[in-house]
Amino acid sequence: MSTSSVSLRFSGRQHSALYDHLFPGDGNEAVALVLCGRRIGDADEGPWGSRHVLTARDIIPVPYDLCHERTPVLVSWPVEPFLDVFDRAERRGLAVLKVHSHPGGYRAFSETDDASDADLFPSVMGRTDDPGPHASAVMLPGGEVFARAAYDDGEGGARFVPVESVLVAGDDLWVFHRDAVCDGALGRVAGFAERTAQAFGVGTTAALSRLSVAVVGASGTGSPVVEMLARLGVGEIILVDPDLVEERNLNRILNATRADIGRPKVEVLADAVRRMDLGTRVVPIQSSLFDADVVRRVALADVLFGCVDSVDGRDLMNRIATHYALPYLDVGVRLDADGQGGVDGVHGTVHYLQPGGSSLLSRGAYSATALQAAHLRRADPELYESQLEEKYVIGVQEGSPAVVSVNTFYASLAVNELLARLHPFRDDDNRKFARNGISLSQSRFLSDADGEPDVALAKLVGRGDTSPLLGMPEFSATATRRAA
Repeated sequence: MSTSSVSLRFSGRQHSALYDHLFPGDGNEAVALVLCGRRIGDADEGPWGSRHVLTARDIIPVPYDLCHERTPVLVSWPVEPFLDVFDRAERRGLAVLKVHSHPGGYRAFSETDDASDADLFPSVMGRTDDPGPHASAVMLPGGEVFARAAYDDGEGGARFVPVESVLVAGDDLWVFHRDAVCDGALGRVAGFAERTAQAFGVGTTAALSRLSVAVVGASGTGSPVVEMLARLGVGEIILVDPDLVEERNLNRILNATRADIGRPKVEVLADAVRRMDLGTRVVPIQSSLFDADVVRRVALADVLFGCVDSVDGRDLMNRIATHYALPYLDVGVRLDADGQGGVDGVHGTVHYLQPGGSSLLSRGAYSATALQAAHLRRADPELYESQLEEKYVIGVQEGSPAVVSVNTFYASLAVNELLARLHPFRDDDNRKFARNGISLSQSRFLSDADGEPDVALAKLVGRGDTSPLLGMPEFSATATRRAA
């Protein structure tokens, strides 16, 4: 198994729970185990096949009174009471993560940590019959996390490699990279990004340059999102859309011309990003998101933007973000025309969704009935038309009006929401802005905090690869990953 790149992810709730246990206020180290799902890379996936993701799932705190010793520089604890945790990992194909604290803020693994991990992980791999990656992590008093992945060295021991990044998808979005940001060696800001750095700081600008963002939908809202992300200096943009440019798209797809009619939308946007030559790597994928390979490619991104209006597509992205512990920004626009050249309403909403929180469905962005109809329409169009005619299902709306100025306005709101999560600049906490709606026709701005967790999705946080993928039967033919 390749060991070239590993990243680690937590939901905001998981990170907070770990922090509360690891820093009880007595100044001594503490420790917890975490069972993690995985997005396992495969060599046949091309250039990204060696990239692995560990997604936190179940947190098992090691009780303070069970520890042999807890001091400001070490924690010693018995493994035997947790053998059932390793057995659970083996049964469910999960990775084992050990997390402990450094109350003094020491930003490296100590010699004591080295000895402890060298003793623990061969036992973990032997007990689970799983060569890795597993992982060991350290949390610092400010909440920063750094980690290393553990693999079987083939000689009865463990081999460790640095984890490239640790992402925390909560009210704020934290991405801790193993080198420049944590070490303070941020480097020189490129000339085109100087004004961005003046507004949001060198640290945020550097974080953007390392960020991978998946944008699903390359039309009215997707194209301005891509334009803004590239000019902000985002490191990688993964574009997903199956469609070709049509003449009717020219009123709203940025950088599209008549010469592009008949070309894949993703290629048109990718060419525009490449022409900018600002350092953004672009990965165009001309495909529907309802493809197991595409889902797994999107799962490697750090952030997911949904720029589609299909109910089942938005629901699928919510599920991907939950399984793979991703923050998900959903852009929705509604322009109501009266059919006589007038406009009844111009509305739009940007949702920020975090794993383990409320969902688009629980927030009422669409109904279960509408979702069922959308699934039926995609899976069996003839049955859908039959049931629509007999009024067994509600029709899926098609051909709604779209105007570049309106779409770009709400796309900008979504990109600024990403910036607010990376670099909190609001007077109030980000937790109050899970849903931001603006009615241009009424000049009203409405924002809501995250609601109660979606009970069904909350059970899936951090599951990673499953069989069938995402627990969806339609992916069973192509997804043969380990079940979690």
